[in-house]
Amino acid sequence: MRTNLSHIITLLVAIICCALPSRAQLASDTIVNPTVIFSGLPKTYEIAGIRIVGADNYEEKNIIGYSGLKLGDYVQIPGSDITDAAKRLWKQGLFSNVKITVDKVAGNKAWLCFNLRQQPRISSIVYSGVKKGEQKDLDDALQLHRGNQITQNIVNRAEQIIQKYYSNKGFGKAQVKIDLAEDLSAPNEVIVNINVKKHDKVKVHKIYIDGNEVLSDNQVQRAMKKTNEKGKLINLFKQKKFVESDYEDDLERIIAKYNEKGYRDATILSDSVVPFDDKTVDVYITLDEGKKYYLNNVSWVGNTVYPTYILDNILGMQKGDVYNQKLINKRTAADGDEDAVSNYYMDKGYLFFQLVPIEKNVHGDSIDLEMRIMEGPQARINNVVINGNDRLYEKVIRRELRVKPGELFSKTDLMRSAREIAQTGHFDPENMDIRPEPNDEDGTVDILFNLASKSNDQFEFSMGWGQTGIIGKVAIKFTNFSIKNLFYPNSYRGLIPQGEGQQFTISAQTNARYYQAYSISFLDPWFGGKRPNSLSVSAYYSRQTGVNSSYYNNRYMNNYYNSYYGGMYNNYGYGYNDYYNNAIENAYDPNKYLQMLGVNVGFGKRLDWPDDWFTFQAEIGYNWYHVKNWAYLLNMQNGTSNSLVLGLTLSRNSIDNPQYTRTGSTFSLNLQMTPPASLFGKKDWKKLSEENTDAAHRELYRWIEYWKLRFNSRTYTPLTNPEGKYTLVLMTRADIGLLGSYNRYLKSPFETFYVGGDGMSGSYTYAQETIALRGYDNGQLTPYYEGGGRAYTRFGVELHFPFMLQPTTTIYGLTFLEGGNAWSDIKKFQPFDIKRSAGVGVRIFLPMVGMMGIDWAYGFDKVYGEKGGSHFHFILGQEF
Repeated sequence: MRTNLSHIITLLVAIICCALPSRAQLASDTIVNPTVIFSGLPKTYEIAGIRIVGADNYEEKNIIGYSGLKLGDYVQIPGSDITDAAKRLWKQGLFSNVKITVDKVAGNKAWLCFNLRQQPRISSIVYSGVKKGEQKDLDDALQLHRGNQITQNIVNRAEQIIQKYYSNKGFGKAQVKIDLAEDLSAPNEVIVNINVKKHDKVKVHKIYIDGNEVLSDNQVQRAMKKTNEKGKLINLFKQKKFVESDYEDDLERIIAKYNEKGYRDATILSDSVVPFDDKTVDVYITLDEGKKYYLNNVSWVGNTVYPTYILDNILGMQKGDVYNQKLINKRTAADGDEDAVSNYYMDKGYLFFQLVPIEKNVHGDSIDLEMRIMEGPQARINNVVINGNDRLYEKVIRRELRVKPGELFSKTDLMRSAREIAQTGHFDPENMDIRPEPNDEDGTVDILFNLASKSNDQFEFSMGWGQTGIIGKVAIKFTNFSIKNLFYPNSYRGLIPQGEGQQFTISAQTNARYYQAYSISFLDPWFGGKRPNSLSVSAYYSRQTGVNSSYYNNRYMNNYYNSYYGGMYNNYGYGYNDYYNNAIENAYDPNKYLQMLGVNVGFGKRLDWPDDWFTFQAEIGYNWYHVKNWAYLLNMQNGTSNSLVLGLTLSRNSIDNPQYTRTGSTFSLNLQMTPPASLFGKKDWKKLSEENTDAAHRELYRWIEYWKLRFNSRTYTPLTNPEGKYTLVLMTRADIGLLGSYNRYLKSPFETFYVGGDGMSGSYTYAQETIALRGYDNGQLTPYYEGGGRAYTRFGVELHFPFMLQPTTTIYGLTFLEGGNAWSDIKKFQPFDIKRSAGVGVRIFLPMVGMMGIDWAYGFDKVYGEKGGSHFHFILGQEF
């Protein structure tokens, strides 16, 4: 045992003795921070370690991964392995400096160090020479955010974006410089200083056209939509600034205008832009018009769905017509006319359809055109995907769609679906992305509806103090109501049941003791949920009180003294005006009032004929009127009246957007009728009408009878690109209203037309229908002393131009010409004997408030000896 132990000790000593020289040798072979001689012969080392310096914000394993090196790899030093690793790190764009050094070597092992310097990060962005509104635009375009890294490439790109931004605004000489200043309060962060000197806008001084004979200089310049000479009256409302991109587009428009005239070979030989002075440039354009061409023969190849004669009719171009390339494109392309050849095919499911017009032969000035058609397979709809909806139950949206899975694709149905969704008011029509996504593998198509929800519930609250006391109104309109969930609070979204797209409105209005009005209404556009049949229910109540006689007597005396004594009594403090102003507060007379109450129920149906833009609605309503000492109605001052009214409405609505309409039209023909109650009685109506007593009037108007016919129309015509966001639109209107009776002795004292002014229903209309005619006082055209208006006309044209079209705000301006008039009897009706006016205005749509606006108008004609003159009109609500 002792021998074995001595052997073990001897062996350990021998091992230690052998190890000591070896360890000493390893230490003597280790070289720290060795000098690498790049001109020398490379030596192969195994990577024994990698140290990272200067990349505190990154994981070491990620940095090593970016380099392409790892522990255990064999590399040559010096050699391309290390150089390539440095290049790979540099390409990441994360570092402004990359250096790989050798910490130490020992034998064939090497320890590397990655010396890195991170790219600086943005501490803040400081603009100089930039307006606040421009800063927001530039922030959106540059996408430079605090904390982001910034490199010289990013700086160069930012300068180019800013330069282009100002160039597009007409500042062609704008100077942009971006400096990076070290932020002393934050290590490795910089302040981005964006300095802009815009200088003056560059405008067009003169445009010189050469080589043109077919088109005059003015015709060529009119083809240039965005490049216009300053100083010309015809260009007063056109862009005069010079923008390079717009100018290039205008050169193409010139050629397109020649092509439209048949000059297919027209070219621009040369063009140049030469500075005229510091603020303007001259434009020189030299043209070669070529010769005029005509259409010879048109042949169709590859068509099997439609025969040639039908395609010829759709094309609408014949032999001998001018070779109009613009018209050819409009009649064939999918983005052309609604009834273009491509759209006929797409409406039958041929989504993959292609049509290529080929100029087959050119004989002198005549061209043979070959229409090559690739019909492809019919595409059926696979999926209909709705994104961005967080307001409605999805079934409410899908019921409005004309495109459904399994059906053949139809472009018309797709466009109609987009229109129906916009009409609901729950989505922003300016930000809808609706498109087909073809699946080439199986010949189907997915339809994507990318929507942007917006709230269109409206709340109105106003309160003030007037001569009559407190004046106020509160109204709430819910446009996404769900009556079936009313008694299930767990289904509420917020404080009310929502999701069914129904409308519920409740309002109250007061003018202190003189006027109160209350109303409630409900509309379900899809009653029952299966068909587009609407159900509407509404009720209202109002009470209006008159003023006592002393008020009018004081008013008369006040006017008398002021006119007779030239206001002397006021100057000396006698205070007749003060008495008059205060008198109305105490003029309340409870013995003079008009009360009205009504209930209406309506049912509407969407029609398929004459087309599916038509709807028909039937409505039945009961109205109750009670008056006492009410001197404002000619034939009814005391008593109670009733009416049972049947209303029938045929309407057509094809507008594209209820907030800012670009295309489409609305027409409405409405007939209201009461039963001819006088036919069921054996009274002497003539004698009663001649008595002119309260008792006689009570008998005459116990049951009101009348018929009322109204026609309203609007058309919207885009004057610029209807697909563009800022489209100029021409709106026309024509309205006619007639109020008749079955019995000439029983003309209704109610439901007459109150014509003139802003058209806002207020407390002084006395059961009349208000009709706007700007440029005149409210009701100025109404023939009061002849029993009120029983016929009216109104015609007008408006030019609409948008300022802002956003999900939360729509603002557009308008100019208008209009005319209208009112008559006391249908027999006196002269529809074109009108009172004229003109003016300007602005409309603002806010989801929580609805449409509101202000107009200034000037009435040119006299009404009862008084000229309309200048008026401001305030508008609240969207008028039909």
